[in-house]
Amino acid sequence: MRLLVLGTGVMAKNQVANFLAIDGVEVVGAVDTDLARLTEFADHFHIEKRFRTLEEAIDWGEFDSATNVTPDRIHYATSLALIAAGKHVFCEKPLAEHYDHALEMTEAAEAAGVINMVNLTYRNVAPLQRAREMVLAGELGTIRHVEASYLQSWLVSRAWGDWRTESRWLWRLSTGHGSNGVLGDVGIHILDFAAYGAATDIDHVFARLKTFNKAPGGQIGEYLLDANDSFTMSVDFTNGALGVIHATRWATGHLNELKLRIYGEKGSLEVTHRPDGSDLRGCFGDDIESATWRDIEVPPVLTNYQRFAEAVKTGRQDDPTFRHAANLQKVIDLAIVSERERRELNLLAAQQQDSTPRQAHPAADGGGVGVD
Repeated sequence: MRLLVLGTGVMAKNQVANFLAIDGVEVVGAVDTDLARLTEFADHFHIEKRFRTLEEAIDWGEFDSATNVTPDRIHYATSLALIAAGKHVFCEKPLAEHYDHALEMTEAAEAAGVINMVNLTYRNVAPLQRAREMVLAGELGTIRHVEASYLQSWLVSRAWGDWRTESRWLWRLSTGHGSNGVLGDVGIHILDFAAYGAATDIDHVFARLKTFNKAPGGQIGEYLLDANDSFTMSVDFTNGALGVIHATRWATGHLNELKLRIYGEKGSLEVTHRPDGSDLRGCFGDDIESATWRDIEVPPVLTNYQRFAEAVKTGRQDDPTFRHAANLQKVIDLAIVSERERRELNLLAAQQQDSTPRQAHPAADGGGVGVD
């Protein structure tokens, strides 16, 4: 696989380190509008070809795949350009700022026949993969209740950097700079974590979003800090289970923690992932009577990077696809409408509207996608 890197920020460094560890993968070019950042990145990874625009890279064309590590707002136009050029695309999450764009990207990739995957990085968590296998095998029986949380503390901690002074964090707090807040940024991760682990999909959503005052006048320089910091969500799953999902950047003492609890008629599972590792616990059989939880050993799994490289090599599409990420974006869009209108929304109604003229992004004009 001859890979082009589009965007050379922090996440790109992590991605390239993973891709270069895979046999047969060659990083042949890098693109960034910031010359200093591009030079530092390309020098570090010994990448010869460097481009200031994607158009220049596509005109050169000596690559078969690209990883799109640009800010959220840039994913749409750049991914469409790569797809039009016949390139396989590995895109950072979220796929787009709203469902209509995500669906357009999905349909373009499927029509072009290119491999398309979204880097929902917590699919790389082996305990999550094992939990899903156990649910699908019926080891928990009928699933009744699901709890999921994503806790971060970078609004109260400088462990990741200082958001008060660093634009690489400030844009994530501003809708005017392409952010849908914690819901759009990490919400897509925990929605996937919950639905994938519980082996089901979300079909109803009721959400509350909250933006807290973080600076005088709610603004730092050009950044209006109006994106949501926390969300809570009550959901129904297609398998009949009830779920509670929430995330915040105000979780003091939690640098980056995802937790999933799945409760079934025959047993329960708990998946926890933190920067220092992840684990899976279960409560089954006689242990149910004493509420005893036991650790479950989990074998390693392939990463998203390995599976993308293999998909390009074999021509066989793998998960998570653009379509899956678009469906998650639909949940996020409806959550925004749910907050504004203070009512539950039905994703099935949204699916039925896909064949009708598409509405604008709900945050843009007061409209909405799939309001029933």
